[in-house]
Amino acid sequence: MTTDTHYVGRFAPSPSGPLHFGSLIAALGSYLQARSQQGKWLVRIEDLDPPREIMGAADDILRTLEAYGLTWDGNVMYQSQRHGAYQDQIDQWLHGGDAYYCQCTRKQIKTAGGFYPGTCRHLHRSAENSAVRLNVDTPITYFVDRLHGRIDIPATLAQEDFIIRRRDGLYAYNLAVVLDDIEQNITEIVRGADLIEPTGRQIGLYRQLQHPEVSYLHLPLAVTDNGNKLSKQNYAPAIDKINPVPTLIAAMSFLGMTPPAALIKEELKDVLQWGIHAWCIDNLPKTTEIILTKTH
Repeated sequence: MTTDTHYVGRFAPSPSGPLHFGSLIAALGSYLQARSQQGKWLVRIEDLDPPREIMGAADDILRTLEAYGLTWDGNVMYQSQRHGAYQDQIDQWLHGGDAYYCQCTRKQIKTAGGFYPGTCRHLHRSAENSAVRLNVDTPITYFVDRLHGRIDIPATLAQEDFIIRRRDGLYAYNLAVVLDDIEQNITEIVRGADLIEPTGRQIGLYRQLQHPEVSYLHLPLAVTDNGNKLSKQNYAPAIDKINPVPTLIAAMSFLGMTPPAALIKEELKDVLQWGIHAWCIDNLPKTTEIILTKTH
């Protein structure tokens, strides 16, 4: 483990399909930011949701990162091996009255206006067939992103008592990601702009846990010309493991860098070294989406 004063970044993909160009953007951005700070870069597999996972995808993602020269420090963390830590924290909050069981359905919440109104907070529901929600008594109404500046969070979203364990027993992303980032001493999170919305909840969890907050930098998303982000759910094609340099250079260009034409002829390690030295947050496109002229 490192001290709090040392930079530690991470890339945390879900194993729901192969690494595609959009995922590479997040991986590369977090990698270059960490390495430019002479920091550590960790990899965590977010295998929280078995129904969405594809057999072999986790190993394929790791092999793809290796093929692109994006080597990580230490051991890979798997969220599927962290259930005990998540449950221990939930039990503490339930015991202390900071969390409660909720039996409201999505249909009921939709009928109530789309945001959970706190129906079960004081009803002392049983654990059976219940989700667990966290009391949100001090809403996070904004945060400051290192690229986009102040991000305001709608009041109805900020005030919502959110789920930390689902009715089906699966642990919620917001809880798991914060506990894991604390466990790994992460100091800054560099990720795609599709994850801006839950950031307020994650900051709220840091405060609930009385732990120093991390900083956030949300990179622009790669989207198709019809407005859909590149994702595994949208069947984005896997990136080429055999000849990674052209795709790596394309990802650098996407992130506002200007790779020289001669870089295409360089070895992979030299391309990455160029990227580390050329990386600058001020040059990142200050937008949440960029339309690709073609997929990679």
